[in-house]
Amino acid sequence: MLKCGIVGGTGYTGVELLRLLARHPHAEVSLVTSRAEAGRPVTDLFPNLRGHLSLHFEKPDLDRLQDCDVVFFATPNGTAMKEVPALLEAGIKVVDLAADFRLKDPAVWEQWYGMPHACPELLQEAVYGLPELNREAISRARLVANPGCYPTATTLGLLPLLKHQLIDVEHIVADAKSGVSGAGRKAQVGSLLAEAAESFKAYAVPGHRHWPEIRQTLSQFIDAPVGLDFVPHLLPMIRGIHVTLYSYLTSDCDTLQAIYEEFYRDEPFVDVLPEGSHPETRSCKGANDCRIAVHRPRNGNTVIVLSVIDNLVKGAAGQAVQNMNLMAGFEERAGLDIVALTP
Repeated sequence: MLKCGIVGGTGYTGVELLRLLARHPHAEVSLVTSRAEAGRPVTDLFPNLRGHLSLHFEKPDLDRLQDCDVVFFATPNGTAMKEVPALLEAGIKVVDLAADFRLKDPAVWEQWYGMPHACPELLQEAVYGLPELNREAISRARLVANPGCYPTATTLGLLPLLKHQLIDVEHIVADAKSGVSGAGRKAQVGSLLAEAAESFKAYAVPGHRHWPEIRQTLSQFIDAPVGLDFVPHLLPMIRGIHVTLYSYLTSDCDTLQAIYEEFYRDEPFVDVLPEGSHPETRSCKGANDCRIAVHRPRNGNTVIVLSVIDNLVKGAAGQAVQNMNLMAGFEERAGLDIVALTP
């Protein structure tokens, strides 16, 4: 069995990793760290894991982490970059669920995250962990930068259009909405029930940290700059991301549906819905799926793509396990063959 360590196991992505790995046929969690909860049974904090996990939280310790085959960092931005070099030197593979290794330019990282990068020499080596884009590179990687939730839904929605050069790449709009769990498991006023329920708002309109990540990925894919307006919103629900993408067609195309179906035909976790569909976030709840629908209203020159995921699964922990499967040579769906919850 592949031995997995989780650094920072008390957040929402941490417990999702525990939930998914608890049923994995070829991997087991051997270590979960938390400075604040060290010594406490994991199931005291997460009773849903009773009967599936018997570990206690431990303080982070490099020697203990080096007993693992792969280490997941489910930590705040800026933590993994301080510890990853020593793990890599010891031969441990790493999947970072934070943003420490997503951006290739250390100056851009510092601009958006407000701190110098601790190991800029690893930024070019780190593989961006979107399997639908970088599957072969991920399978050879020792360090994977797990994508953000908004970037996952947005990028998957746009790739077929970019591959076939069908849209005006200087004018792309991503209108994105997320459930409250996307803000993390921490005490803050904006996440309180009385603040977030029965309300709906945009935030970070002048600039969101996921904007440079999305733009970098799309620009690398077509080897040209991409113009992107990205506006996130907070939805009064716990899980889910819904991204509505807008752009202009550069030529007449009446085969959009076929193009999307062909592009994702062999992808185990991307579901292109029938023509005219409107995907719902609940259709992905708890599962590692991305569901996509493409529309061309009134047969005009505007193309609209609807993309939905569970922000904690395909947008975080599920994608991290998918990356681990590729890095370890496992079947890609191992531990992830989950039917979404309804209602």
